[in-house]
Amino acid sequence: MTEKMAPWLRAGLVLDRRTLLKGFAGTAGLAALSPVIAACGSSTSPSTSAAGAGGGSISFGSNYSDPSTKAAFASLVQLAQSKTGVQITANTVDHNTFQNNITAYLQGTPNDLFTWFAGYRMQFFAQQGLLTPIDDVWAKIGGNFNDATKNLSKGLDGKYYFVPIYNYPWVVWYNKSEFQTKGYTVPTTWDDFITLSKQMTTDGLIPLAFADKDLWPALGMFDIIDLRVNGYDYHLKLMRHQVPWTDQGVTDVFSQWAALMPHLQSAANGRIWQDAAKALENKQAGMMFQGSNQVAANYSAANLPDLDFFPFPVINTAYGQDYMDAPADGFCLSKSQSNVAGAKAVLEYIGSAAAEAGFLQTDHWDVGLATGLVAPSYNAIQKKSVQAIAACKAVSQFGDRDTDPGFASNVLEPAIQMFIDNPSPTNVRTLQSSIEAQAKTIFTS
Repeated sequence: MTEKMAPWLRAGLVLDRRTLLKGFAGTAGLAALSPVIAACGSSTSPSTSAAGAGGGSISFGSNYSDPSTKAAFASLVQLAQSKTGVQITANTVDHNTFQNNITAYLQGTPNDLFTWFAGYRMQFFAQQGLLTPIDDVWAKIGGNFNDATKNLSKGLDGKYYFVPIYNYPWVVWYNKSEFQTKGYTVPTTWDDFITLSKQMTTDGLIPLAFADKDLWPALGMFDIIDLRVNGYDYHLKLMRHQVPWTDQGVTDVFSQWAALMPHLQSAANGRIWQDAAKALENKQAGMMFQGSNQVAANYSAANLPDLDFFPFPVINTAYGQDYMDAPADGFCLSKSQSNVAGAKAVLEYIGSAAAEAGFLQTDHWDVGLATGLVAPSYNAIQKKSVQAIAACKAVSQFGDRDTDPGFASNVLEPAIQMFIDNPSPTNVRTLQSSIEAQAKTIFTS
């Protein structure tokens, strides 16, 4: 794996409220066989207007398995069929299964198009020759996106491999009514955060709902503490092993996190994040740190108006609240396609403001990336998300997206779980040494 870093990975990506900026990259995956994804899916039938339109047919692999995101994707597929005349069969697979099997899937017989993640993870598979460049698509849609979004859609070879559709912030969620009833104040500093957590415990609440059975959610906590303690550049260097995992900066992250552990929901390694979000919605927990794409998407319509968020509090005043994870999701063209022209026609449509607007009529938790986008129905959370992302000096993607896929899934995620089980300084030192030893092998092979 190359050690080269694209220039935009180092740059501070500044966005305004209309032209959102986005992050970098991917998710996990090295398992099973590609038929797991191709065969387990649910099919979306072509629309009447697309049938017989002469655009041919394509298959579309999707990890949008939650009911909310699955519905939004289905609406996008229908719109794409109607506008392009291409018949689309969508194969939807459980989110985690899709990500865990992505390498074998792409090396086998993947669908023509598939849902994926911007930046480093996309770049990784592009470098393996598992994606098809789509520069001709971007020649038509490039005017729809700002430079930051264009950069996160490119491989290390400078070619385009990705069409984005939305991103979303990782923030601290809470119920407005609970804060009002109990007189809680939104914390902006670490000391205030800990003080509030202690008060919630006194009041019979779990301060922070927390889950990591799926392995990736806790990486968000590592990310935000790293960004708050060490800043954006350090975080990216660490994810690419340009800083050793035995560095004092990493020790400081784990030490800060260990101080928060007594206030996190216990037994997290045996709990799925949906159950943690439900604890927040049921007011068993006072707060939860996770993405809007998860928490807001899983709230009931009746309770969604009560949901609100705030950026993770300041730890190091040198970095304040300047950074956050704001992962960008979108679509790629695989190496093997049955209808290249049809697949590119669909990507061209998806890369339009009209497509994003159509998607966001059903998706009420993410925010669009196209410039000049007129959002049809942004709710209070989406409007606030736009502002929160725009307030950042730069955004990262995510701990399992900003680094090597094998390192994330086989080394970092299990190590985080071992930390959750035992956050003692002795165990942290052992884990740091183990992570570093394995990183040296992975990043120099």
